Amino acid sequence: MDRQKYQEVVETFFEWRQGDITQIFSELLAAVAAEKSLTPAQIMSQNYETARANPEIHVLPGNLKDARDAIFPYFWGTDSWNNPLHLENVRGPANQASLIGAIACLLKNPNLCTDRYSQRSNELEVKAITTLANLIFYHTQDPWGVFTIGGTISNLYGGKIGLERVLPGAMQAGLGGHRIVGICSEAGHYSNMTVAGWLGIGTNNLISIPTDDKLSMRIDLLEQKVDELLREKAKIAYVCATFGTTDGFGIDDIRAIRECIERKCGEYSVPMPQIHVDAAVGWAMCMLTDYNLNTNPLKLEPRLQELVLHAQRKNVGLQFADSVTIDFHKMGRGHYPSSAFIVNRRDDLKYLVRSVHDTPYFSDADARRDPALFTLECSRPAIGPYVAIASLNGIGLTGWQLLIARSLELAQRLKDRLAHLEYCKVLNAATHGPSVNWWVLPKGRNAEEIYQRMVRNELSPDQRQRYAREIRHLFDKRLKTMDPAIDARLGFTTNFGYCPHGIEIPAWKAVLFNPKTTDEIVDRIAQSIEEL
Repeated sequence: MDRQKYQEVVETFFEWRQGDITQIFSELLAAVAAEKSLTPAQIMSQNYETARANPEIHVLPGNLKDARDAIFPYFWGTDSWNNPLHLENVRGPANQASLIGAIACLLKNPNLCTDRYSQRSNELEVKAITTLANLIFYHTQDPWGVFTIGGTISNLYGGKIGLERVLPGAMQAGLGGHRIVGICSEAGHYSNMTVAGWLGIGTNNLISIPTDDKLSMRIDLLEQKVDELLREKAKIAYVCATFGTTDGFGIDDIRAIRECIERKCGEYSVPMPQIHVDAAVGWAMCMLTDYNLNTNPLKLEPRLQELVLHAQRKNVGLQFADSVTIDFHKMGRGHYPSSAFIVNRRDDLKYLVRSVHDTPYFSDADARRDPALFTLECSRPAIGPYVAIASLNGIGLTGWQLLIARSLELAQRLKDRLAHLEYCKVLNAATHGPSVNWWVLPKGRNAEEIYQRMVRNELSPDQRQRYAREIRHLFDKRLKTMDPAIDARLGFTTNFGYCPHGIEIPAWKAVLFNPKTTDEIVDRIAQSIEEL
């Protein structure tokens, strides 16, 4: 071996060359800052065939600038979503406190599997989980949890605990021919299908309960379905409620769901399923729970105070959950991945635990603190807790209340503007969150009347299809004719979550996550629709 060349590689890539690193980091920051002068990026041209045909690895050792040059075209070709005109989906810019946390994490690169590989970063995860649990469950006694690689995985944890609750030993013996089912809202995220499939219960055994026009699971239909399932001797592993649906921000009545399930399980003398809540989108509303509406320290306007009060009343329901999924990279404006799975009672993790004998690689693991003994992942990045604690403490509770309240204010402003246009129909007027779903029909049509006829199932299939085509056509027309310098980029969904008579309803969509979005940008949305 050429020891000199070896030493050069070590010094270049494993010594702390602070000058080189900070210079390159400054260049990348400058590139991101330059986006301020640009309009939101369209999806850039991508040539996957060329990428596959030209895999790249240099032959000779280079330096850190070679590393920069190799990735820079792709870095520049990726939108940071910092532009306030980005309103397409539940995706916003990451805050700068989160950036500090993420950089600190990357510099140490801990693995949260055990104390040996993470040391005090494991302690930071406990602090972050406990902080978030106290926000969500409101001063719970003994919470626990872990950060995961995404909301789907967090939901999978909830489903798996439920499976072990109703079929003890399934981890070792499998399903054994039993019919196991999961229950979710018809407006729930499609990850419910993923969870049912990957747990092995099968997507055909995922039961979707229709919602009302507030995008909330109908408790009467839930009770009917649970009664039917238990009569048929099916085992209900979990009910996945939703706290903030992805499109319209519907919130399920978690207390009513628990009471319904407890009543039926008692009637049939069967184990309780896991009451899990997918709060990936809506969890941050809990920042408003302690806001004092009497003293109103942030001087919120009366209409906004009403929205905050509504959020506070909804937040109470989370206390009745067994476990919750949150995505800090959504309304927490943190860096990916920063999802978390949190249980209301630490004892529930017993359903997932393995022995040290099962994990010889972690022979020194301690079940009292080392997550590797119950997590799905063996390697878990610490980005989540670093991002969460840096963001929570950097911005502070008052800062978060300002951010969340502003999102509610902007969404309501857009709903109010659209409500004045006869050919528009706000579909989620009864939900109170950062999302707005609506129809735009050709001028001269009465959108409210057409919508009510659809809800009453008075439209023929041909009529429904014609209106759906018009709604999509006008969305596409705006996309083609809009001024990218002043017009917000909106989203479109083929089913916003409420399906009367099984009819899927399409919608335009705006999500007011970006803290730099202004009143003028929102008003311009309505104006651009009037110009179509």
